[in-house]
Amino acid sequence: MNTKTGLNTGDLEGSSVFWNERVRRLVPYMPGEQIRKAGIIKLNTNENPYPPSPKVIEAIKAVEGEALRLYPDPACTAFREAVAKQRDVKPEQVFAGNGSDEVLAFAFGAFFTPGCLDSGLSAPDNPLFFPDVTYSFYPVYANLWRTPFKEIPVRGDFSICADDYRGAKNGVVFPNPNAPTGIALSLRDVAGMAKMCAAQNKVLIVDEAYQAFGAESCVPLINENPGLLSVHTLSKSASLAGLRAGFAIGRRPLIEALERMRDSFNSYTMDVVAQAAAAAAVLDSEYYDEINRRVVKTRERAAAELSALGFSNLPSSANFIFTKPPPPLSAACLYALLRENGILTRYFDKSRVREYLRVSIGRDSDMDKFLEVCGSTRFAR
Repeated sequence: MNTKTGLNTGDLEGSSVFWNERVRRLVPYMPGEQIRKAGIIKLNTNENPYPPSPKVIEAIKAVEGEALRLYPDPACTAFREAVAKQRDVKPEQVFAGNGSDEVLAFAFGAFFTPGCLDSGLSAPDNPLFFPDVTYSFYPVYANLWRTPFKEIPVRGDFSICADDYRGAKNGVVFPNPNAPTGIALSLRDVAGMAKMCAAQNKVLIVDEAYQAFGAESCVPLINENPGLLSVHTLSKSASLAGLRAGFAIGRRPLIEALERMRDSFNSYTMDVVAQAAAAAAVLDSEYYDEINRRVVKTRERAAAELSALGFSNLPSSANFIFTKPPPPLSAACLYALLRENGILTRYFDKSRVREYLRVSIGRDSDMDKFLEVCGSTRFAR
Protein backbone atom coordinates (compact mmCIF):
# COMPACT_ATOMS: atom_id res chain seq x y z
CA MET A 1 0.00 0.00 0.00
CA ASN A 2 1.26 3.47 -0.92
CA THR A 3 0.54 5.51 2.23
CA LYS A 4 0.62 8.80 0.31
CA THR A 5 -1.93 7.82 -2.32
CA GLY A 6 -3.88 5.04 -0.65
CA LEU A 7 -3.39 2.87 -3.74
CA ASN A 8 -2.27 -0.71 -3.64
CA THR A 9 0.63 -0.07 -6.00
CA GLY A 10 2.01 -3.56 -5.62
CA ASP A 11 -1.06 -4.91 -7.42
CA LEU A 12 -1.09 -2.14 -10.04
CA GLU A 13 2.57 -2.35 -10.98
CA GLY A 14 2.24 -5.98 -12.00
CA SER A 15 -0.95 -5.55 -13.99
CA SER A 16 -2.13 -3.93 -17.19
CA VAL A 17 -5.64 -3.01 -16.08
CA PHE A 18 -5.21 0.54 -17.39
CA TRP A 19 -3.78 -0.43 -20.79
CA ASN A 20 -5.84 -0.32 -23.92
CA GLU A 21 -5.80 -3.12 -26.48
CA ARG A 22 -3.22 -1.37 -28.68
CA VAL A 23 -0.65 -1.24 -25.88
CA ARG A 24 -1.35 -4.80 -24.79
CA ARG A 25 -0.37 -6.25 -28.17
CA LEU A 26 2.76 -4.13 -28.68
CA VAL A 27 6.20 -5.73 -28.47
CA PRO A 28 8.47 -2.68 -28.12
CA TYR A 29 11.80 -2.22 -29.83
CA MET A 30 14.77 -3.01 -27.60
CA PRO A 31 17.67 -0.56 -28.07
CA GLY A 32 21.29 -1.37 -27.38
CA GLU A 33 22.74 -0.88 -23.92
CA GLN A 34 23.59 2.68 -22.94
CA ILE A 35 25.99 2.18 -20.05
CA ARG A 36 27.37 5.44 -18.66
CA LYS A 37 30.56 4.20 -17.08
CA ALA A 38 34.16 5.32 -17.43
CA GLY A 39 36.34 3.02 -19.48
CA ILE A 40 33.53 1.33 -21.41
CA ILE A 41 34.14 0.98 -25.16
CA LYS A 42 30.77 1.28 -26.88
CA LEU A 43 30.67 -0.64 -30.13
CA ASN A 44 27.01 -1.60 -29.84
CA THR A 45 24.80 1.25 -31.03
CA ASN A 46 26.42 2.48 -34.26
CA GLU A 47 27.23 5.93 -32.92
CA ASN A 48 29.88 7.92 -34.75
CA PRO A 49 33.15 7.79 -32.76
CA TYR A 50 34.09 11.36 -33.70
CA PRO A 51 32.59 14.60 -32.34
CA PRO A 52 30.17 16.81 -34.26
CA SER A 53 31.43 19.60 -36.46
CA PRO A 54 32.71 22.67 -34.58
CA LYS A 55 30.15 24.63 -36.61
CA VAL A 56 27.40 22.62 -34.93
CA ILE A 57 28.69 23.59 -31.49
CA GLU A 58 28.87 27.22 -32.61
CA ALA A 59 25.28 27.08 -33.85
CA ILE A 60 24.09 25.67 -30.52
CA LYS A 61 25.93 28.36 -28.55
CA ALA A 62 24.46 31.05 -30.83
CA VAL A 63 20.88 30.17 -29.86
CA GLU A 64 19.72 33.03 -27.69
CA GLY A 65 17.97 32.32 -24.43
CA GLU A 66 15.07 34.48 -25.51
CA ALA A 67 14.42 32.06 -28.38
CA LEU A 68 13.56 29.31 -25.90
CA ARG A 69 10.61 31.36 -24.65
CA LEU A 70 8.91 30.97 -28.01
CA TYR A 71 7.71 27.94 -29.89
CA PRO A 72 10.11 26.73 -32.60
CA ASP A 73 9.47 27.08 -36.31
CA PRO A 74 7.00 24.23 -36.99
CA ALA A 75 8.15 24.00 -40.60
CA CYS A 76 11.84 23.62 -39.61
CA THR A 77 12.61 26.00 -42.47
CA ALA A 78 16.34 26.54 -41.94
CA PHE A 79 17.00 22.82 -41.54
CA ARG A 80 14.92 21.89 -44.58
CA GLU A 81 16.58 24.57 -46.70
CA ALA A 82 20.00 23.28 -45.65
CA VAL A 83 19.05 19.73 -46.65
CA ALA A 84 17.60 20.97 -49.95
CA LYS A 85 20.81 22.84 -50.76
CA GLN A 86 23.06 19.93 -49.82
CA ARG A 87 20.96 17.29 -51.62
CA ASP A 88 20.02 19.40 -54.66
CA VAL A 89 16.27 19.21 -54.13
CA LYS A 90 13.57 21.75 -53.32
CA PRO A 91 12.79 22.65 -49.69
CA GLU A 92 9.19 21.56 -50.20
CA GLN A 93 10.53 18.07 -50.99
CA VAL A 94 12.04 17.78 -47.49
CA PHE A 95 10.37 16.74 -44.23
CA ALA A 96 12.15 17.20 -40.89
CA GLY A 97 11.65 15.33 -37.63
CA ASN A 98 13.15 14.13 -34.36
CA GLY A 99 15.45 11.52 -35.82
CA SER A 100 14.63 9.07 -38.58
CA ASP A 101 12.66 6.90 -36.14
CA GLU A 102 10.00 9.57 -35.78
CA VAL A 103 9.98 10.15 -39.54
CA LEU A 104 9.56 6.40 -40.13
CA ALA A 105 6.73 6.21 -37.58
CA PHE A 106 4.86 8.95 -39.43
CA ALA A 107 5.58 7.26 -42.76
CA PHE A 108 4.18 3.93 -41.61
CA GLY A 109 1.01 5.71 -40.51
CA ALA A 110 0.74 7.76 -43.69
CA PHE A 111 1.44 5.27 -46.48
CA PHE A 112 0.76 1.66 -45.47
CA THR A 113 -2.84 0.50 -45.34
CA PRO A 114 -4.01 -1.17 -42.14
CA GLY A 115 -5.94 -4.40 -42.31
CA CYS A 116 -9.72 -4.61 -41.96
CA LEU A 117 -10.58 -1.30 -43.61
CA ASP A 118 -13.70 -0.58 -45.63
CA SER A 119 -11.54 -0.74 -48.75
CA GLY A 120 -11.64 -4.50 -48.44
CA LEU A 121 -7.94 -4.98 -47.77
CA SER A 122 -7.25 -7.86 -45.45
CA ALA A 123 -4.15 -8.87 -43.56
CA PRO A 124 -3.26 -12.08 -45.42
CA ASP A 125 -3.62 -10.64 -48.93
CA ASN A 126 -2.10 -7.18 -48.66
CA PRO A 127 0.96 -7.16 -46.41
CA LEU A 128 3.72 -4.60 -46.23
CA PHE A 129 7.01 -6.18 -47.33
CA PHE A 130 10.35 -5.86 -45.56
CA PRO A 131 13.33 -8.23 -45.10
CA ASP A 132 13.32 -10.90 -42.40
CA VAL A 133 16.79 -9.78 -41.31
CA THR A 134 16.55 -6.01 -40.93
CA TYR A 135 15.91 -3.12 -38.55
CA SER A 136 13.76 -4.58 -35.79
CA PHE A 137 11.73 -1.39 -35.39
CA TYR A 138 9.79 -2.14 -38.60
CA PRO A 139 7.53 -4.84 -37.12
CA VAL A 140 6.99 -2.58 -34.09
CA TYR A 141 5.75 0.25 -36.31
CA ALA A 142 3.62 -2.15 -38.35
CA ASN A 143 1.95 -3.52 -35.23
CA LEU A 144 1.46 -0.03 -33.83
CA TRP A 145 -0.41 1.02 -36.98
CA ARG A 146 -2.17 -2.36 -37.36
CA THR A 147 -0.46 -2.89 -40.68
CA PRO A 148 -0.17 -6.48 -41.90
CA PHE A 149 3.37 -7.35 -42.97
CA LYS A 150 5.37 -10.10 -44.59
CA GLU A 151 9.05 -10.67 -43.88
CA ILE A 152 10.84 -11.51 -47.12
CA PRO A 153 13.81 -13.84 -46.48
CA VAL A 154 17.20 -12.44 -47.38
CA ARG A 155 19.30 -14.75 -49.51
CA GLY A 156 21.78 -17.26 -48.11
CA ASP A 157 24.53 -14.63 -48.29
CA PHE A 158 22.22 -12.19 -46.42
CA SER A 159 21.72 -10.00 -49.49
CA ILE A 160 18.37 -8.50 -50.49
CA CYS A 161 17.09 -9.61 -53.90
CA ALA A 162 14.90 -6.97 -55.52
CA ASP A 163 12.91 -9.55 -57.48
CA ASP A 164 11.70 -11.12 -54.23
CA TYR A 165 9.61 -7.99 -53.64
CA ARG A 166 7.47 -8.30 -56.74
CA GLY A 167 3.81 -8.39 -55.89
CA ALA A 168 4.04 -6.14 -52.83
CA LYS A 169 0.54 -4.71 -52.57
CA ASN A 170 1.02 -2.53 -49.51
CA GLY A 171 4.45 -1.04 -50.09
CA VAL A 172 8.04 -1.90 -49.18
CA VAL A 173 10.51 -0.61 -46.59
CA PHE A 174 14.13 -1.58 -46.07
CA PRO A 175 17.42 0.02 -44.99
CA ASN A 176 20.16 0.60 -47.54
CA PRO A 177 22.70 -0.49 -46.40
CA ASN A 178 20.68 -3.08 -44.55
CA ALA A 179 20.98 -3.44 -40.79
CA PRO A 180 22.37 -5.42 -39.08
CA THR A 181 24.14 -6.93 -42.09
CA GLY A 182 25.66 -3.78 -43.60
CA ILE A 183 25.05 -5.07 -47.14
CA ALA A 184 24.01 -2.43 -49.68
CA LEU A 185 21.64 -2.78 -52.61
CA SER A 186 22.65 -1.15 -55.90
CA LEU A 187 20.92 2.00 -57.09
CA ARG A 188 19.74 0.08 -60.14
CA ASP A 189 17.95 -2.45 -57.94
CA VAL A 190 16.42 0.31 -55.82
CA ALA A 191 15.10 1.94 -58.99
CA GLY A 192 13.57 -1.36 -60.05
CA MET A 193 11.86 -1.78 -56.69
CA ALA A 194 10.52 1.78 -56.87
CA LYS A 195 8.94 1.02 -60.25
CA MET A 196 7.42 -2.21 -58.89
CA CYS A 197 5.81 -0.29 -56.04
CA ALA A 198 4.64 2.48 -58.37
CA ALA A 199 2.83 -0.11 -60.49
CA GLN A 200 0.75 -0.90 -57.38
CA ASN A 201 0.39 2.81 -56.45
CA LYS A 202 2.35 2.05 -53.29
CA VAL A 203 5.32 3.64 -51.53
CA LEU A 204 8.89 2.38 -51.32
CA ILE A 205 10.69 3.70 -48.24
CA VAL A 206 14.48 3.45 -48.39
CA ASP A 207 15.93 3.97 -44.91
CA GLU A 208 19.34 5.52 -45.62
CA ALA A 209 20.57 5.78 -42.03
CA TYR A 210 23.99 4.36 -42.98
CA GLN A 211 24.24 5.53 -46.60
CA ALA A 212 27.13 7.92 -45.94
CA PHE A 213 29.50 5.01 -45.20
CA GLY A 214 29.48 3.40 -48.62
CA ALA A 215 26.08 3.05 -50.32
CA GLU A 216 24.56 5.02 -53.18
CA SER A 217 21.75 7.35 -52.13
CA CYS A 218 18.42 7.01 -53.90
CA VAL A 219 17.75 10.77 -53.67
CA PRO A 220 18.69 11.28 -57.37
CA LEU A 221 15.80 8.95 -58.24
CA ILE A 222 13.16 10.95 -56.35
CA ASN A 223 11.94 13.20 -59.17
CA GLU A 224 11.25 10.30 -61.53
CA ASN A 225 9.66 8.07 -58.88
CA PRO A 226 6.59 9.64 -57.22
CA GLY A 227 6.27 6.83 -54.65
CA LEU A 228 9.90 6.80 -53.48
CA LEU A 229 10.77 8.20 -50.04
CA SER A 230 14.36 8.48 -48.82
CA VAL A 231 14.73 8.67 -45.02
CA HIS A 232 17.85 9.94 -43.25
CA THR A 233 19.20 10.51 -39.75
CA LEU A 234 21.96 12.74 -38.40
CA SER A 235 22.65 10.27 -35.60
CA LYS A 236 25.30 8.26 -37.47
CA SER A 237 26.94 10.27 -40.22
CA ALA A 238 26.70 13.63 -38.44
CA SER A 239 27.62 12.48 -34.89
CA LEU A 240 24.33 13.76 -33.48
CA ALA A 241 22.74 10.68 -31.91
CA GLY A 242 22.20 12.67 -28.71
CA LEU A 243 20.39 15.50 -30.50
CA ARG A 244 17.68 13.61 -32.47
CA ALA A 245 17.36 15.03 -35.98
CA GLY A 246 16.29 13.35 -39.18
CA PHE A 247 14.64 14.08 -42.49
CA ALA A 248 12.92 12.54 -45.48
CA ILE A 249 13.11 13.49 -49.15
CA GLY A 250 10.37 12.73 -51.65
CA ARG A 251 7.90 14.21 -54.09
CA ARG A 252 5.63 16.86 -52.66
CA PRO A 253 2.52 14.64 -52.12
CA LEU A 254 4.56 12.29 -49.91
CA ILE A 255 5.98 15.16 -47.89
CA GLU A 256 2.54 16.69 -47.47
CA ALA A 257 1.25 13.37 -46.10
CA LEU A 258 4.05 13.35 -43.50
CA GLU A 259 3.21 16.92 -42.54
CA ARG A 260 -0.42 15.95 -42.03
CA MET A 261 0.68 13.11 -39.76
CA ARG A 262 3.01 15.37 -37.78
CA ASP A 263 0.41 18.07 -37.34
CA SER A 264 -2.05 15.49 -36.05
CA PHE A 265 0.37 14.64 -33.23
CA ASN A 266 2.63 17.61 -32.51
CA SER A 267 3.28 20.52 -34.85
CA TYR A 268 6.48 21.49 -33.03
CA THR A 269 8.49 18.32 -33.46
CA MET A 270 12.00 19.80 -33.52
CA ASP A 271 13.11 22.30 -30.91
CA VAL A 272 15.01 25.52 -31.57
CA VAL A 273 18.42 24.12 -30.61
CA ALA A 274 18.00 20.94 -32.67
CA GLN A 275 16.96 22.88 -35.76
CA ALA A 276 19.97 25.20 -35.56
CA ALA A 277 22.42 22.36 -34.94
CA ALA A 278 20.95 20.15 -37.65
CA ALA A 279 21.12 22.89 -40.27
CA ALA A 280 24.76 23.58 -39.41
CA ALA A 281 25.62 19.89 -39.58
CA VAL A 282 24.05 19.35 -42.98
CA LEU A 283 25.91 22.31 -44.45
CA ASP A 284 29.34 21.25 -43.15
CA SER A 285 29.74 18.35 -45.57
CA GLU A 286 33.52 18.87 -45.78
CA TYR A 287 33.99 18.05 -42.10
CA TYR A 288 31.69 15.06 -42.11
CA ASP A 289 33.02 13.63 -45.36
CA GLU A 290 36.45 13.57 -43.73
CA ILE A 291 35.47 11.87 -40.46
CA ASN A 292 33.28 9.34 -42.24
CA ARG A 293 36.16 8.45 -44.56
CA ARG A 294 38.14 7.73 -41.40
CA VAL A 295 35.34 5.48 -40.14
CA VAL A 296 35.36 3.57 -43.44
CA LYS A 297 39.14 3.21 -43.36
CA THR A 298 39.00 1.83 -39.82
CA ARG A 299 36.17 -0.51 -40.82
CA GLU A 300 38.20 -1.95 -43.66
CA ARG A 301 41.26 -2.44 -41.45
CA ALA A 302 39.23 -4.11 -38.71
CA ALA A 303 37.48 -6.38 -41.19
CA ALA A 304 40.81 -7.45 -42.69
CA GLU A 305 42.26 -8.24 -39.27
CA LEU A 306 39.16 -10.18 -38.26
CA SER A 307 39.42 -12.21 -41.46
CA ALA A 308 43.05 -12.98 -40.63
CA LEU A 309 41.86 -14.34 -37.27
CA GLY A 310 39.43 -16.68 -39.02
CA PHE A 311 36.28 -14.59 -38.62
CA SER A 312 33.71 -14.46 -41.45
CA ASN A 313 32.51 -10.94 -42.22
CA LEU A 314 29.63 -9.80 -44.37
CA PRO A 315 30.59 -7.07 -46.88
CA SER A 316 29.73 -3.84 -45.07
CA SER A 317 28.85 -0.45 -46.51
CA ALA A 318 27.84 0.85 -43.07
CA ASN A 319 29.64 2.01 -39.93
CA PHE A 320 29.58 -1.49 -38.45
CA ILE A 321 30.70 -5.03 -39.24
CA PHE A 322 28.53 -8.13 -38.99
CA THR A 323 31.01 -10.84 -38.14
CA LYS A 324 30.96 -14.57 -37.34
CA PRO A 325 33.65 -15.92 -34.98
CA PRO A 326 35.58 -19.04 -35.97
CA PRO A 327 34.62 -22.31 -34.28
CA PRO A 328 34.55 -23.41 -31.57
CA LEU A 329 33.84 -19.86 -30.35
CA SER A 330 30.19 -18.83 -30.52
CA ALA A 331 28.99 -15.27 -31.02
CA ALA A 332 27.20 -15.41 -27.67
CA CYS A 333 30.40 -16.41 -25.86
CA LEU A 334 32.44 -13.75 -27.66
CA TYR A 335 29.82 -11.14 -26.78
CA ALA A 336 30.15 -12.12 -23.10
CA LEU A 337 33.95 -12.16 -23.25
CA LEU A 338 34.09 -8.72 -24.81
CA ARG A 339 31.66 -7.41 -22.22
CA GLU A 340 33.87 -8.76 -19.43
CA ASN A 341 36.67 -6.71 -20.97
CA GLY A 342 34.59 -3.53 -21.03
CA ILE A 343 33.64 -3.71 -24.72
CA LEU A 344 29.97 -3.58 -25.68
CA THR A 345 28.83 -5.11 -28.98
CA ARG A 346 25.37 -6.13 -30.22
CA TYR A 347 24.21 -9.74 -30.19
CA PHE A 348 20.86 -10.76 -31.68
CA ASP A 349 19.64 -14.09 -30.36
CA LYS A 350 17.51 -14.84 -33.42
CA SER A 351 17.53 -17.93 -35.59
CA ARG A 352 19.24 -16.63 -38.74
CA VAL A 353 21.78 -14.33 -37.12
CA ARG A 354 22.69 -15.77 -33.72
CA GLU A 355 26.08 -16.87 -35.04
CA TYR A 356 27.04 -13.23 -35.72
CA LEU A 357 27.97 -10.12 -33.74
CA ARG A 358 27.33 -6.59 -34.93
CA VAL A 359 30.32 -4.44 -34.12
CA SER A 360 30.11 -0.66 -34.48
CA ILE A 361 33.24 1.05 -35.76
CA GLY A 362 34.97 3.06 -33.06
CA ARG A 363 38.20 5.00 -33.09
CA ASP A 364 41.33 3.10 -34.03
CA SER A 365 42.30 2.69 -30.37
CA ASP A 366 38.86 1.21 -29.60
CA MET A 367 39.14 -1.24 -32.46
CA ASP A 368 42.66 -2.20 -31.40
CA LYS A 369 41.34 -3.23 -27.98
CA PHE A 370 38.45 -5.11 -29.61
CA LEU A 371 40.81 -6.95 -31.97
CA GLU A 372 43.16 -7.75 -29.09
CA VAL A 373 40.37 -9.58 -27.27
CA CYS A 374 39.22 -11.33 -30.46
CA GLY A 375 42.76 -12.46 -31.14
CA SER A 376 43.47 -13.79 -27.69
CA THR A 377 45.35 -17.08 -27.84
CA ARG A 378 42.45 -19.05 -26.39
CA PHE A 379 40.33 -18.43 -29.46
CA ALA A 380 42.67 -17.51 -32.32
CA ARG A 381 43.24 -20.27 -34.87
